Amino acid sequence: MPEIRLSKLTKRYGAVEVLHGIDLEMAENEFTVLVGPSGCGKSTTLRMIAGLETVSEGEIFIGGNPVSHLDPKDRGLAMVFQDYALYPHMDVAHNISFALRLQRRPKAEIEAKVREVADVVGLTEFLHRKPGALSGGQRQRVAMARALAKDSDIFLFDEPLSNLDAKLRGQMRAELAIMQQRVRKNMIYVTHDQVEAMTLADRIVVMHGGHIQQQGTPEALFKRPANRFVAGFLGSPPMNFLEAELTSESDRLFARGDGFSVAIPAERGRMLERTSGSVTLGVRPSDLNYDEDARNDEAIDLRVIVSEYVGAQSVLLCACGDSNVTVELKSETPIALGETLRFAIRPEGIHLFDRESTAAL
Repeated sequence: MPEIRLSKLTKRYGAVEVLHGIDLEMAENEFTVLVGPSGCGKSTTLRMIAGLETVSEGEIFIGGNPVSHLDPKDRGLAMVFQDYALYPHMDVAHNISFALRLQRRPKAEIEAKVREVADVVGLTEFLHRKPGALSGGQRQRVAMARALAKDSDIFLFDEPLSNLDAKLRGQMRAELAIMQQRVRKNMIYVTHDQVEAMTLADRIVVMHGGHIQQQGTPEALFKRPANRFVAGFLGSPPMNFLEAELTSESDRLFARGDGFSVAIPAERGRMLERTSGSVTLGVRPSDLNYDEDARNDEAIDLRVIVSEYVGAQSVLLCACGDSNVTVELKSETPIALGETLRFAIRPEGIHLFDRESTAAL
């Protein structure tokens, strides 16, 4: 499968620049997810790779060959859109085989290919139904099967699950992951949903404001975010942020703020010993553990405002000074609203960000 490379890719609409010279390499057989809030440039990037948007500056390379000047049909791509874009008067088999019939492939080859991709996406028993007789998830499978039938080297997905309800989205995420394992092609997937990104991607590319903020494996971005934006965007519930000051006391470094004073682990402290002043302390809800016996410098006291029961876990909204803090804990833990509880912070769960640049320290 070809490697895909974006070099100094820039997009302007008139005087407005929406992509600012991004560089990105996507390895063969990799499931790459472009994720970010609305307006970050992820869909524009995908459409430029597909040839549906012109390139203002820079170049797109597929397999080492520049393709920015090529028509979409000459790039060896298949695309699945947010809208299923199915032909309502055709049954599933004819929707899947439409591109093959335009290419005047032999009838036996078309039928074999339709059966093959229908099996991959679980549509074998629906081949003679029309789109109007299918559920939303089944229609999305037809759109995926149509792309797979082209036997392209690269598949592009533009928020394909955004029109589905929450339960169906979870089911389709699992089916997409299984399909990728069976097909083993280059796949580039655009979404604003960080859960989709975390569960599907071999590599996540987080975008914001037309720039790439960070890229890497889901685990690397979750555990070692490059800046406050990435830290807050990935993870559900999102990371908590508290304004703090770094101060030294008795050869130890502390992050102190309104209602808390947390010791920085010794190894991290040595790395930050020349750092002082205003920082942002980040702690994920799952890194706060209820422990009434925890030491003062390893814990934070929080007043419970809201408790949301979600089955095996409860999500607490708590107050720390004038800030709100979210905590995840097992639902059998006895909690009373208004109660002040002590939560120990896992040492590896302490994140520090520069207050001005927002970069991780």
